[in-house]
Amino acid sequence: MDNARIKGLIKKLAQLNYKDMYMNDFLLTWEKSDQEVMATFLVADILRGMRQRNISTKMFDSGLGISLFRDQSTRTRFSYASACNALGLTMQDLDEGKSQVAHGETVRETANMVSFMADVIGIRDDMYIGKGNAYMREVSEAVQQGYQEGILEQRPTLVNLQCDIDHPTQSMADMLHLINHFGGVENLKGKKLAMTWAYSPSYGKPLSVPQGIIGLMTRFGMEVSLAHPEGYEVMPEVEAIATKNAAKCGGSFTKSNSMEEAFDGAHIVYPKSWAPFSAMEKRTDLYGAGDQEGIKDLEKELLKQNAEHKNWECTESLMSTTHEGEALYMHCLPADISGVSCTEGEVAASVFDRYRKPMYMEASYKPYIIAAMMMLAKAKCPADTLNAMLAKGEARIR
Repeated sequence: MDNARIKGLIKKLAQLNYKDMYMNDFLLTWEKSDQEVMATFLVADILRGMRQRNISTKMFDSGLGISLFRDQSTRTRFSYASACNALGLTMQDLDEGKSQVAHGETVRETANMVSFMADVIGIRDDMYIGKGNAYMREVSEAVQQGYQEGILEQRPTLVNLQCDIDHPTQSMADMLHLINHFGGVENLKGKKLAMTWAYSPSYGKPLSVPQGIIGLMTRFGMEVSLAHPEGYEVMPEVEAIATKNAAKCGGSFTKSNSMEEAFDGAHIVYPKSWAPFSAMEKRTDLYGAGDQEGIKDLEKELLKQNAEHKNWECTESLMSTTHEGEALYMHCLPADISGVSCTEGEVAASVFDRYRKPMYMEASYKPYIIAAMMMLAKAKCPADTLNAMLAKGEARIR
Protein backbone atom coordinates (compact mmCIF):
# COMPACT_ATOMS: atom_id res chain seq x y z
CA MET A 1 0.00 0.00 0.00
CA ASP A 2 1.58 3.30 -1.08
CA ASN A 3 1.25 6.69 0.64
CA ALA A 4 -1.36 7.91 -1.85
CA ARG A 5 -3.59 4.95 -1.00
CA ILE A 6 -3.12 5.56 2.73
CA LYS A 7 -3.99 9.26 2.29
CA GLY A 8 -7.13 8.25 0.43
CA LEU A 9 -8.23 5.99 3.27
CA ILE A 10 -7.59 8.76 5.83
CA LYS A 11 -9.70 11.12 3.71
CA LYS A 12 -12.56 8.58 3.76
CA LEU A 13 -12.15 8.25 7.53
CA ALA A 14 -12.45 12.01 8.02
CA GLN A 15 -15.86 11.95 6.31
CA LEU A 16 -17.38 9.49 8.79
CA ASN A 17 -19.14 10.23 12.07
CA TYR A 18 -17.40 8.30 14.85
CA LYS A 19 -17.14 11.00 17.51
CA ASP A 20 -19.04 8.89 20.07
CA MET A 21 -16.22 6.34 20.05
CA TYR A 22 -13.92 8.84 21.74
CA MET A 23 -13.53 8.11 25.48
CA ASN A 24 -15.77 5.07 25.04
CA ASP A 25 -15.50 1.28 25.16
CA PHE A 26 -15.84 -1.41 22.50
CA LEU A 27 -17.95 -4.18 24.02
CA LEU A 28 -20.48 -5.37 21.38
CA THR A 29 -20.40 -4.72 17.63
CA TRP A 30 -24.15 -4.11 17.47
CA GLU A 31 -23.75 -1.22 19.91
CA LYS A 32 -21.71 0.59 17.25
CA SER A 33 -23.21 2.49 14.32
CA ASP A 34 -22.49 1.50 10.72
CA GLN A 35 -20.14 4.47 10.36
CA GLU A 36 -18.31 3.57 13.57
CA VAL A 37 -17.82 0.01 12.32
CA MET A 38 -16.54 1.28 8.96
CA ALA A 39 -14.22 3.73 10.75
CA THR A 40 -12.70 0.79 12.65
CA PHE A 41 -12.07 -1.06 9.39
CA LEU A 42 -10.51 2.01 7.80
CA VAL A 43 -8.17 2.73 10.72
CA ALA A 44 -7.12 -0.93 10.80
CA ASP A 45 -6.27 -0.86 7.08
CA ILE A 46 -4.41 2.45 7.48
CA LEU A 47 -2.32 1.12 10.37
CA ARG A 48 -1.54 -2.01 8.41
CA GLY A 49 -0.51 0.07 5.41
CA MET A 50 1.78 2.20 7.53
CA ARG A 51 3.48 -0.82 9.04
CA GLN A 52 3.99 -2.26 5.57
CA ARG A 53 5.77 0.98 4.70
CA ASN A 54 7.83 0.85 7.92
CA ILE A 55 6.18 4.00 9.32
CA SER A 56 5.90 4.29 13.10
CA THR A 57 2.32 4.35 14.44
CA LYS A 58 3.15 5.27 18.03
CA MET A 59 0.55 7.72 19.30
CA PHE A 60 1.49 7.21 22.97
CA ASP A 61 4.78 8.29 24.52
CA SER A 62 4.05 6.07 27.53
CA GLY A 63 1.23 4.27 29.27
CA LEU A 64 -0.09 0.78 29.97
CA GLY A 65 -2.40 -1.58 28.18
CA ILE A 66 -3.77 -3.92 30.87
CA SER A 67 -4.88 -7.41 29.83
CA LEU A 68 -7.02 -9.85 31.80
CA PHE A 69 -7.54 -13.29 30.29
CA ARG A 70 -9.88 -15.54 32.21
CA ASP A 71 -9.69 -18.16 29.46
CA GLN A 72 -6.88 -19.59 27.36
CA SER A 73 -5.74 -17.63 24.31
CA THR A 74 -3.00 -17.52 21.70
CA ARG A 75 -4.11 -15.31 18.79
CA THR A 76 -6.09 -12.75 20.79
CA ARG A 77 -3.49 -12.53 23.55
CA PHE A 78 -0.65 -11.80 21.14
CA SER A 79 -2.84 -9.60 18.93
CA TYR A 80 -3.65 -7.43 21.94
CA ALA A 81 0.02 -7.22 22.91
CA SER A 82 0.94 -6.32 19.32
CA ALA A 83 -1.74 -3.63 19.18
CA CYS A 84 -0.56 -2.04 22.43
CA ASN A 85 3.04 -2.07 21.25
CA ALA A 86 2.20 -0.66 17.82
CA LEU A 87 0.57 2.39 19.43
CA GLY A 88 3.35 2.88 22.00
CA LEU A 89 1.80 1.29 25.09
CA THR A 90 3.48 -1.26 27.34
CA MET A 91 1.31 -4.29 27.99
CA GLN A 92 0.90 -5.64 31.51
CA ASP A 93 -1.05 -8.81 32.17
CA LEU A 94 -3.27 -8.93 35.26
CA ASP A 95 -2.88 -12.40 36.74
CA GLU A 96 -5.73 -12.64 39.25
CA GLY A 97 -4.02 -15.54 41.01
CA LYS A 98 -1.11 -13.24 41.85
CA SER A 99 -3.24 -10.24 42.78
CA GLN A 100 -5.36 -9.30 45.78
CA VAL A 101 -8.46 -10.46 43.89
CA ALA A 102 -7.78 -13.86 45.44
CA HIS A 103 -8.07 -12.17 48.86
CA GLY A 104 -11.46 -10.65 48.17
CA GLU A 105 -10.51 -7.34 46.56
CA THR A 106 -13.60 -5.84 44.90
CA VAL A 107 -13.96 -5.25 41.16
CA ARG A 108 -14.20 -1.49 41.73
CA GLU A 109 -11.00 -1.45 43.75
CA THR A 110 -9.04 -3.67 41.35
CA ALA A 111 -10.19 -1.67 38.31
CA ASN A 112 -8.95 1.58 39.81
CA MET A 113 -5.73 0.21 41.27
CA VAL A 114 -4.51 -1.12 37.90
CA SER A 115 -5.59 1.99 36.00
CA PHE A 116 -3.49 4.84 37.44
CA MET A 117 -1.36 5.03 34.28
CA ALA A 118 -3.40 2.73 32.03
CA ASP A 119 -5.00 3.85 28.79
CA VAL A 120 -6.62 0.57 27.73
CA ILE A 121 -7.98 -2.52 29.49
CA GLY A 122 -8.57 -5.64 27.40
CA ILE A 123 -10.65 -8.42 28.96
CA ARG A 124 -11.46 -11.99 27.90
CA ASP A 125 -14.21 -13.52 30.04
CA ASP A 126 -16.19 -16.00 27.95
CA MET A 127 -16.77 -19.06 30.10
CA TYR A 128 -20.08 -18.39 31.84
CA ILE A 129 -23.38 -17.12 30.42
CA GLY A 130 -24.51 -13.87 32.00
CA LYS A 131 -21.11 -13.21 33.58
CA GLY A 132 -18.45 -12.06 31.10
CA ASN A 133 -20.03 -9.04 29.47
CA ALA A 134 -21.58 -8.04 32.81
CA TYR A 135 -18.12 -8.11 34.42
CA MET A 136 -16.71 -5.89 31.67
CA ARG A 137 -19.45 -3.35 32.24
CA GLU A 138 -18.78 -3.40 35.98
CA VAL A 139 -15.10 -2.61 35.31
CA SER A 140 -16.15 0.12 32.87
CA GLU A 141 -18.40 1.75 35.47
CA ALA A 142 -15.65 1.55 38.09
CA VAL A 143 -13.01 3.32 35.96
CA GLN A 144 -15.57 5.89 34.81
CA GLN A 145 -16.32 6.71 38.44
CA GLY A 146 -12.60 6.84 39.25
CA TYR A 147 -12.04 9.27 36.37
CA GLN A 148 -14.99 11.49 37.31
CA GLU A 149 -13.80 11.64 40.93
CA GLY A 150 -10.31 12.69 39.82
CA ILE A 151 -8.64 9.52 41.08
CA LEU A 152 -7.62 8.55 37.54
CA GLU A 153 -5.93 11.11 35.30
CA GLN A 154 -7.35 9.41 32.24
CA ARG A 155 -10.30 7.13 31.65
CA PRO A 156 -9.07 3.74 30.36
CA THR A 157 -10.92 2.33 27.37
CA LEU A 158 -12.25 -1.21 27.67
CA VAL A 159 -11.91 -3.60 24.73
CA ASN A 160 -13.87 -6.85 24.72
CA LEU A 161 -11.37 -9.58 23.85
CA GLN A 162 -14.22 -12.14 24.00
CA CYS A 163 -17.14 -12.47 26.35
CA ASP A 164 -20.12 -14.79 26.74
CA ILE A 165 -22.12 -12.81 24.15
CA ASP A 166 -19.76 -11.52 21.46
CA HIS A 167 -16.18 -11.75 20.22
CA PRO A 168 -15.92 -8.36 18.48
CA THR A 169 -12.19 -8.40 17.75
CA GLN A 170 -12.62 -11.78 16.02
CA SER A 171 -15.74 -10.96 14.00
CA MET A 172 -14.33 -7.56 12.99
CA ALA A 173 -11.06 -9.17 11.86
CA ASP A 174 -13.06 -11.78 9.96
CA MET A 175 -15.12 -9.07 8.29
CA LEU A 176 -12.08 -7.03 7.28
CA HIS A 177 -10.61 -10.21 5.80
CA LEU A 178 -13.78 -10.63 3.70
CA ILE A 179 -13.78 -6.98 2.62
CA ASN A 180 -10.23 -7.25 1.34
CA HIS A 181 -10.63 -10.77 -0.07
CA PHE A 182 -13.66 -9.81 -2.15
CA GLY A 183 -12.28 -6.40 -3.16
CA GLY A 184 -14.55 -4.07 -1.17
CA VAL A 185 -17.48 -4.06 1.20
CA GLU A 186 -19.86 -3.35 -1.68
CA ASN A 187 -18.98 -6.75 -3.19
CA LEU A 188 -20.29 -8.62 -0.13
CA LYS A 189 -23.95 -7.82 -0.83
CA GLY A 190 -25.75 -11.01 -1.79
CA LYS A 191 -22.88 -13.29 -0.81
CA LYS A 192 -24.00 -16.37 1.15
CA LEU A 193 -22.18 -17.09 4.40
CA ALA A 194 -22.74 -20.41 6.17
CA MET A 195 -22.09 -20.17 9.91
CA THR A 196 -22.42 -23.80 10.92
CA TRP A 197 -21.82 -25.95 13.95
CA ALA A 198 -19.17 -28.65 13.50
CA TYR A 199 -18.24 -31.66 15.57
CA SER A 200 -15.53 -31.37 18.19
CA PRO A 201 -14.26 -33.98 20.64
CA SER A 202 -13.91 -31.25 23.27
CA TYR A 203 -16.49 -29.62 25.51
CA GLY A 204 -17.84 -26.17 26.26
CA LYS A 205 -16.60 -23.98 23.41
CA PRO A 206 -18.12 -20.48 23.73
CA LEU A 207 -21.09 -19.30 21.69
CA SER A 208 -19.56 -15.86 21.19
CA VAL A 209 -17.91 -16.61 17.83
CA PRO A 210 -21.05 -17.76 15.98
CA GLN A 211 -23.03 -15.03 17.74
CA GLY A 212 -20.46 -12.43 16.77
CA ILE A 213 -20.55 -13.58 13.15
CA ILE A 214 -24.34 -13.50 12.75
CA GLY A 215 -24.52 -10.23 14.70
CA LEU A 216 -22.04 -8.49 12.39
CA MET A 217 -22.17 -10.11 8.94
CA THR A 218 -25.92 -9.49 8.64
CA ARG A 219 -25.16 -5.74 8.54
CA PHE A 220 -23.67 -5.88 5.04
CA GLY A 221 -26.46 -7.23 2.87
CA MET A 222 -25.14 -10.78 3.04
CA GLU A 223 -27.22 -13.95 3.08
CA VAL A 224 -26.26 -15.42 6.43
CA SER A 225 -27.27 -19.01 7.16
CA LEU A 226 -26.96 -20.38 10.71
CA ALA A 227 -26.99 -24.19 10.89
CA HIS A 228 -26.62 -26.56 13.83
CA PRO A 229 -28.07 -29.83 15.14
CA GLU A 230 -31.21 -29.59 17.23
CA GLY A 231 -30.31 -28.57 20.76
CA TYR A 232 -27.33 -26.40 19.81
CA GLU A 233 -29.17 -23.11 19.66
CA VAL A 234 -27.43 -19.79 20.30
CA MET A 235 -28.83 -16.90 22.35
CA PRO A 236 -32.27 -15.87 21.03
CA GLU A 237 -31.44 -12.21 21.70
CA VAL A 238 -28.55 -12.38 19.22
CA GLU A 239 -30.68 -14.17 16.65
CA ALA A 240 -33.16 -11.30 16.97
CA ILE A 241 -30.36 -8.80 16.28
CA ALA A 242 -29.31 -10.77 13.18
CA THR A 243 -32.89 -10.83 11.90
CA LYS A 244 -33.25 -7.07 12.45
CA ASN A 245 -29.92 -6.37 10.73
CA ALA A 246 -30.83 -8.46 7.68
CA ALA A 247 -34.18 -6.73 7.27
CA LYS A 248 -32.54 -3.31 7.52
CA CYS A 249 -29.61 -4.01 5.21
CA GLY A 250 -31.30 -5.95 2.43
CA GLY A 251 -29.74 -9.33 3.17
CA SER A 252 -31.19 -12.38 4.86
CA PHE A 253 -30.79 -14.45 8.00
CA THR A 254 -31.99 -18.05 7.91
CA LYS A 255 -31.69 -21.00 10.28
CA SER A 256 -31.65 -24.74 9.67
CA ASN A 257 -30.60 -28.05 11.17
CA SER A 258 -28.73 -29.08 8.04
CA MET A 259 -25.04 -28.46 7.34
CA GLU A 260 -25.65 -29.52 3.73
CA GLU A 261 -28.38 -26.94 3.28
CA ALA A 262 -26.20 -24.17 4.68
CA PHE A 263 -23.21 -25.11 2.48
CA ASP A 264 -25.26 -25.33 -0.71
CA GLY A 265 -24.18 -22.45 -2.95
CA ALA A 266 -22.34 -20.66 -0.14
CA HIS A 267 -19.55 -18.21 -0.99
CA ILE A 268 -18.10 -18.38 2.54
CA VAL A 269 -18.25 -21.22 5.07
CA TYR A 270 -17.44 -21.01 8.78
CA PRO A 271 -17.81 -24.46 10.40
CA LYS A 272 -17.13 -24.11 14.11
CA SER A 273 -18.07 -26.05 17.23
CA TRP A 274 -19.89 -24.45 20.14
CA ALA A 275 -21.76 -25.60 23.23
CA PRO A 276 -25.57 -25.46 23.45
CA PHE A 277 -26.90 -22.25 25.01
CA SER A 278 -29.03 -24.22 27.48
CA ALA A 279 -25.99 -26.25 28.59
CA MET A 280 -23.90 -23.11 29.05
CA GLU A 281 -26.68 -21.67 31.23
CA LYS A 282 -26.67 -24.88 33.28
CA ARG A 283 -22.88 -24.73 33.66
CA THR A 284 -23.16 -21.15 34.92
CA ASP A 285 -25.67 -22.25 37.58
CA LEU A 286 -23.42 -25.13 38.63
CA TYR A 287 -20.43 -22.79 38.79
CA GLY A 288 -22.39 -20.34 40.94
CA ALA A 289 -23.30 -23.17 43.32
CA GLY A 290 -19.70 -24.38 43.44
CA ASP A 291 -20.86 -27.80 42.20
CA GLN A 292 -17.67 -29.18 40.63
CA GLU A 293 -19.05 -32.72 40.43
CA GLY A 294 -22.10 -31.39 38.61
CA ILE A 295 -19.85 -29.61 36.11
CA LYS A 296 -17.92 -32.85 35.48
CA ASP A 297 -21.19 -34.75 34.92
CA LEU A 298 -22.37 -32.04 32.51
CA GLU A 299 -19.11 -32.31 30.58
CA LYS A 300 -19.59 -36.06 30.14
CA GLU A 301 -23.17 -35.49 29.03
CA LEU A 302 -22.18 -32.91 26.43
CA LEU A 303 -19.29 -34.95 25.04
CA LYS A 304 -21.76 -37.80 24.54
CA GLN A 305 -24.20 -35.41 22.86
CA ASN A 306 -21.45 -34.08 20.57
CA ALA A 307 -20.52 -37.62 19.53
CA GLU A 308 -24.00 -38.10 18.07
CA HIS A 309 -23.15 -35.52 15.39
CA LYS A 310 -19.76 -36.59 14.06
CA ASN A 311 -21.11 -36.25 10.52
CA TRP A 312 -21.09 -32.46 10.99
CA GLU A 313 -17.64 -32.15 9.43
CA CYS A 314 -16.37 -29.81 6.71
CA THR A 315 -15.34 -32.33 4.06
CA GLU A 316 -14.18 -32.11 0.46
CA SER A 317 -17.58 -33.45 -0.57
CA LEU A 318 -19.40 -30.65 1.27
CA MET A 319 -17.02 -28.01 -0.10
CA SER A 320 -17.83 -29.17 -3.63
CA THR A 321 -21.46 -28.09 -3.11
CA THR A 322 -20.53 -24.48 -2.38
CA HIS A 323 -20.48 -21.66 -4.94
CA GLU A 324 -18.51 -23.04 -7.89
CA GLY A 325 -17.02 -25.50 -5.40
CA GLU A 326 -14.65 -22.79 -4.16
CA ALA A 327 -16.18 -21.16 -1.08
CA LEU A 328 -13.78 -19.33 1.21
CA TYR A 329 -13.23 -21.49 4.31
CA MET A 330 -12.88 -19.52 7.55
CA HIS A 331 -12.11 -20.41 11.16
CA CYS A 332 -11.12 -18.45 14.26
CA LEU A 333 -8.51 -21.14 15.08
CA PRO A 334 -7.43 -23.45 16.48
CA ALA A 335 -9.54 -25.88 14.45
CA ASP A 336 -10.10 -29.52 15.32
CA ILE A 337 -8.56 -31.13 12.24
CA SER A 338 -9.56 -34.71 11.53
CA GLY A 339 -6.57 -37.04 11.54
CA VAL A 340 -4.22 -34.27 12.68
CA SER A 341 -5.18 -32.64 15.99
CA CYS A 342 -7.86 -35.25 16.70
CA THR A 343 -9.22 -38.47 15.23
CA GLU A 344 -12.50 -36.89 14.11
CA GLY A 345 -13.17 -33.17 14.15
CA GLU A 346 -14.52 -30.02 12.56
CA VAL A 347 -12.69 -30.15 9.25
CA ALA A 348 -10.94 -32.60 6.95
CA ALA A 349 -7.16 -32.18 6.87
CA SER A 350 -7.11 -31.60 3.09
CA VAL A 351 -9.63 -28.75 3.35
CA PHE A 352 -7.79 -27.11 6.21
CA ASP A 353 -4.42 -27.37 4.49
CA ARG A 354 -5.76 -25.89 1.24
CA TYR A 355 -7.06 -22.83 3.08
CA ARG A 356 -4.21 -22.47 5.56
CA LYS A 357 -2.77 -19.32 3.96
CA PRO A 358 -6.07 -17.36 3.79
CA MET A 359 -6.86 -18.46 7.35
CA TYR A 360 -3.56 -17.12 8.60
CA MET A 361 -4.29 -13.90 6.70
CA GLU A 362 -7.71 -13.80 8.39
CA ALA A 363 -5.99 -13.99 11.79
CA SER A 364 -3.44 -11.32 10.83
CA TYR A 365 -6.09 -8.59 10.80
CA LYS A 366 -6.83 -8.91 14.51
CA PRO A 367 -3.89 -6.83 15.88
CA TYR A 368 -4.87 -3.97 13.56
CA ILE A 369 -8.55 -4.20 14.48
CA ILE A 370 -7.68 -4.01 18.19
CA ALA A 371 -5.29 -1.10 17.59
CA ALA A 372 -8.02 0.66 15.61
CA MET A 373 -10.50 0.24 18.48
CA MET A 374 -7.93 1.76 20.82
CA MET A 375 -7.05 4.67 18.55
CA LEU A 376 -10.67 5.64 17.89
CA ALA A 377 -11.27 5.71 21.65
CA LYS A 378 -8.11 7.60 22.64
CA ALA A 379 -7.39 10.04 19.79
CA LYS A 380 -9.69 13.07 19.71
CA CYS A 381 -9.27 13.35 15.94
CA PRO A 382 -7.89 10.06 14.58
CA ALA A 383 -7.73 11.33 10.98
CA ASP A 384 -5.46 14.21 12.05
CA THR A 385 -3.36 11.84 14.18
CA LEU A 386 -2.88 9.46 11.25
CA ASN A 387 -2.10 12.27 8.81
CA ALA A 388 0.55 13.57 11.21
CA MET A 389 2.10 10.11 11.50
CA LEU A 390 2.16 9.74 7.74
CA ALA A 391 3.63 13.21 7.19
CA LYS A 392 6.32 12.63 9.80
CA GLY A 393 7.15 9.29 8.24
CA GLU A 394 9.31 8.23 11.17
CA ALA A 395 10.82 4.84 10.42
CA ARG A 396 9.82 2.03 12.73
CA ILE A 397 13.08 0.21 12.00
CA ARG A 398 16.01 2.59 11.66
